Amino acid sequence: MAFDGLIVRHCNTDGRVKEYDFSALPVAEPLQRSLAALFAARCASSWTRHSTSKSIHRLVVGFATFLSQQDQPPRDLDELSAALVKRWWLSTRTTAGGRMQFSSVSLLLRGDARLQTGSVVEELARRVSDLPSTRQSFNEADFDQVKLVARRIFRTALLRIEDNARHLERWRDGEFTADSHDWKLGEALDLLARTGTLPHARRPAGQMALVGRYRRVLGGAKSEVTWQRLFLSRREATALGVLLMAEYGWNLSVIDRALTPRATADPGMDGHPTYRIPLVKYRRGAGRYYETENVTDSGADSPGRLITQALRATRFARSLADQLAPGIDHFIAWRTYRPDKTTSDMERPPPVGPIRFGVSYDDASDWAEKEGLSGSPFQRGRRTVLAVERGERAQHSQETHDRTYVLPDQRVQAAAVPVIAAGAAFAVRKARETVKLAAELSEVRDPAHAETATADCSDSDSSPVPAPGGGCGASFLLCLACTNARVHADHHPRLAHLHQALAQVRSVLPPAAWERDWGDAHARLEDLKNTIGDGGWRHALARSTETDREIIDHLLTGELNP
Repeated sequence: MAFDGLIVRHCNTDGRVKEYDFSALPVAEPLQRSLAALFAARCASSWTRHSTSKSIHRLVVGFATFLSQQDQPPRDLDELSAALVKRWWLSTRTTAGGRMQFSSVSLLLRGDARLQTGSVVEELARRVSDLPSTRQSFNEADFDQVKLVARRIFRTALLRIEDNARHLERWRDGEFTADSHDWKLGEALDLLARTGTLPHARRPAGQMALVGRYRRVLGGAKSEVTWQRLFLSRREATALGVLLMAEYGWNLSVIDRALTPRATADPGMDGHPTYRIPLVKYRRGAGRYYETENVTDSGADSPGRLITQALRATRFARSLADQLAPGIDHFIAWRTYRPDKTTSDMERPPPVGPIRFGVSYDDASDWAEKEGLSGSPFQRGRRTVLAVERGERAQHSQETHDRTYVLPDQRVQAAAVPVIAAGAAFAVRKARETVKLAAELSEVRDPAHAETATADCSDSDSSPVPAPGGGCGASFLLCLACTNARVHADHHPRLAHLHQALAQVRSVLPPAAWERDWGDAHARLEDLKNTIGDGGWRHALARSTETDREIIDHLLTGELNP
């Protein structure tokens, strides 16, 4: 990091430098210098990637723009007031980007010695929660379409490269007659493999053109019939990235910087290679950038088959890159049709000759647009893989997986409804199993006990549900739940009929309503039935009288409620 007042130079982990000019901020020079100093301190101590410093600088520009729009803009940080900070918060809190600006710039500002105490600091330390995510997973049909498009593009490229690779191998083995068509084609492929290009000559008009010898044998000069014979194009490399995302749940930054997988030294007795895949995830923080995944190619539908195919499709590009710059080791390697075009993105792997590496955000967006898809498929696709299809985290914490991927997703929520309902129903069933008959069973009736619609009561004055004027205020159905109740053999016919009537009511009421109004009473009668036994219960039902049935009808219609 270099800092000379208004210019901050941030050096990332790859040793490349990005410059930020704070003199362009629309605020007074003292405030520009203060913001530059805070920014430089974080570049030196915390930020290892240009993506971080670019993001925060963009947010600082937004903050400076807000200050410049005030009636009396502060000239430096010591002129910030609590009211101004609160006004800034109110202007940003309605959007996710605004909240990010407030929380990120507030954290930056709190590094200033003048902002350590007081009401301004209290406003800057406000806890900012995230707004609910609006990004959703793909529905099944749309995600299948994304994968189908990517699979078609990559498979076509793989077959093309494999076919030309076989021809090149035969040429190198001397199988073709010198100067024959196949020999000349092999010669052209060999040149492509070693240099990435073919000889060109200047035409009379001044433009460069593929020499006629190779134009004739290749069938033209377009990329489709020249260098694409051995190298993936940008479109095809992006399609491969989409397939890696769909298969393994990797995000775009991981795919962009993925190193070449290596097969283990001992693939096992079956000969199936197991790949050790090194992954880089900078957002996890210093010391936790790297992790590995292991996948085995055991057949056409195995997790490792895509790695085998990707290695085959990129082998010429990776070999050429290593030849031009020994030590280069990137998994996604492809050839650009514009080798002369440079990039200002110093965060991504630098190009080597005509070879480019990884898949950028621009690559993804352009690919989706050309394939007729609505936006880059990577973020929504990864959410679909992790939250819906796999239901497990990858390269992030369980908390992030639950909070960011699972809980806000509408497909997950919809799929959870029947699961939650089934769980609730199971819980109710288990709860019903614990509902027991509380009334005491007796052999004969005690003349001193008062008769109710369902049992005899031994002490209505000590009811658990006393009436306002004294006595019991509970429904007669609750007699079965009361320890003051007594049930003897003469009650069995009436209670057996009640049990049957409740089962009939169940068939005409919504389940929730039946459970609420009659579930407990039915469970207690089930307990009584189990105690008496099926045979005794059937015998009791057969002995029910017209009076028993009339009393139960009145009870169920509410005419006997206290």
